[in-house]
Amino acid sequence: MSDETEATTSPAAAADLTEENSINQLQSDLDRFRDLALRSQADFDNFRKRSAREKEDAIKYANASLLERLIPIIDNFELGLAHAGDSPVAAGLSMVAKQLTDFLADSGLTVIDATGQPFDPNLHEALAQEKSNTVPEGHVIRQVRKGFRLKDRLLRPANVIVSKGK
Repeated sequence: MSDETEATTSPAAAADLTEENSINQLQSDLDRFRDLALRSQADFDNFRKRSAREKEDAIKYANASLLERLIPIIDNFELGLAHAGDSPVAAGLSMVAKQLTDFLADSGLTVIDATGQPFDPNLHEALAQEKSNTVPEGHVIRQVRKGFRLKDRLLRPANVIVSKGK
């Protein structure tokens, strides 16, 4: 009797089993393609956001390389102005320096004022340490060279002398 039951249910069971396998296979493929579509959509969305952010940064910092090249010229101009004395030429150079400083400030360039501030390795480059009775330990005694930022990005750290304390 077992041979007879097996013979009568075998073709129907086989068809049901094949149909069930096909449905399972289709469901598996559907889940896989749905996951692939969601991942692709998320990747594209991330790419779009990253591209927009990079474009904003490119616009925001477009002048960075020009300003970096201009900083040593500003240093030399200020040195010359400091040694020019009180002549009429020095007064004219002083006005030009003021115009240049205003232009750079409008472009987003700011000077890092380090004297008396706590030493910050993100903004300052320590050249030396000195003992000081008046300046607390870890604070800047004096600034040797100005530092500059373009908006929130550091272009050049300020070179400083840091206090060791007493």
